Amino acid sequence: MCASIVEGVIVEREIIELFIRHFKLQGDLTLGDDAGALNLGGGWLIATNDMLVRSTDVPEIMTPEQVGFKVFTMNISDVAAMGGKPIGFLFSLGVPRDTDMDYLEGVARGIAEASEFYRTPIISADTNEACDLIIDGIALGKTRRLLTRSGAKPGDLVCVTGDIGRALAGLKVYFENLGVEERTRKILYDKLLEPKARINEGIALSKYANSAIDISDGMSKELHLIAEMSKVKILIDAEKLPIREEVFEVAGLLGLDPIEIALASGEEFELIFTIPEEHLDNLDFDFTVIGRVEKGEGVYLRRNGKVEKMPILGWEHLTGV
Repeated sequence: MCASIVEGVIVEREIIELFIRHFKLQGDLTLGDDAGALNLGGGWLIATNDMLVRSTDVPEIMTPEQVGFKVFTMNISDVAAMGGKPIGFLFSLGVPRDTDMDYLEGVARGIAEASEFYRTPIISADTNEACDLIIDGIALGKTRRLLTRSGAKPGDLVCVTGDIGRALAGLKVYFENLGVEERTRKILYDKLLEPKARINEGIALSKYANSAIDISDGMSKELHLIAEMSKVKILIDAEKLPIREEVFEVAGLLGLDPIEIALASGEEFELIFTIPEEHLDNLDFDFTVIGRVEKGEGVYLRRNGKVEKMPILGWEHLTGV
C-alpha cells in the first residue's frame, strides 16, 4: 500500500536538508548543485538522477511518448546546467500491476526517441512493482570545466536561454479550460509537453560562464539558489525577461501578472547563467541578458523604476505549489 503525505507536515527542502546533514562530503564539491561530479584528473564525470511520477508530473494531455521523452530531458538538462556533454542514460521503472502495456510501449518509444535526439546511449535499466508509474532516470556526462550554482561573481551579467513562462501558461490553459486560439494553445503546449534540454548551450557555457542552473522548479527559485550559494545579490530587470505574447494573453484572460507566471513557471529546462560581460561575444546561441550580479545578498526585481525583493515562486514537492 502507498503511504500518503499529510499536507503541511513535510516539504521537499526539509527532506534534502535532513539527508545532507548525514552525508560526509568528499572531494571538491559541496552538495546542492544540479548534479554531482567526480574529478577524474583533467576532467569531470557528471552524474545526476531525477524522478518522474505519473500522478504529480504528468498532465492527462501528455502522451506516453512525451512522458518517456520528458524523463530523459529532465536528467540531461541537469548535465547541461553543469556544462557537460551527456555520455549515458540509465533508468529504473516502477510499474503498478494494472498498467496498460500499450502505455508502457509508448513510454519506451519516447525514451528511445530522446536517446536518438540527444545522441546519448541507454546503458542500463531496471524494473519493479510500484503503487504509481515511476521512472527514475540517471544521466552521465563529462566536461573539462564544471559549472556550479556557487560560482556567480559580482559584475557578472545574468542571462537566460530561450523564453520563459510558456509551461505554466500552458498548464493554466489546460486546467482552466481557456478558450484560446489553436495557434496559442500549440505554442504553449509545445513547451509544456515537449520541452528540450539545452545541451549545446551548456557545453559552450562551460568555457565562459561562472555559474549556471536549469529552470526546473521556476526561475525565481533558481535565482534564489544561485544568490544563496554564491553569496551574492542578483538584480533582475522585469522588462528584459523574455516572455512571449501568448503568456501575456493567458495572464490577461485570468487577471494574473505575466511576470509572476514567468518567474514561477517550472520545467522550462532553459539555462540561467552568469557570465563576465567580455565573454558575451563568444556565445553563438540565442540568449537574453536579464540582470546583473552585485555584492550583497538576495534577489531583487526592478520594475517600473522601482526595486523590490523577488518572492520565491515555483514548484515545491509535497506542498503541491
